[in-house]
Amino acid sequence: MNDHNRLGDSVDQDDMLPEYDLGQMGPAIVGKYAERFRQGTNLAKLEPDVRAAFPTDAAVNDALRSLLPPPLPQ
Repeated sequence: MNDHNRLGDSVDQDDMLPEYDLGQMGPAIVGKYAERFRQGTNLAKLEPDVRAAFPTDAAVNDALRSLLPPPLPQ
């Protein structure tokens, strides 16, 4: 394990409080909540040129809505 966090700051290896008993926590499960996250998320990766033209979520949504057919009368 390295001695820096993701921001590049030094991490003190003795920073964990003694009341945290790692032996009682059990094993880490990779991707435990991945499926739940995917169900509530709808992402599309934009190419750099498209991202430059549509810098916000609202701009993307407005452009896509302009391509939809008009709603059917009820």
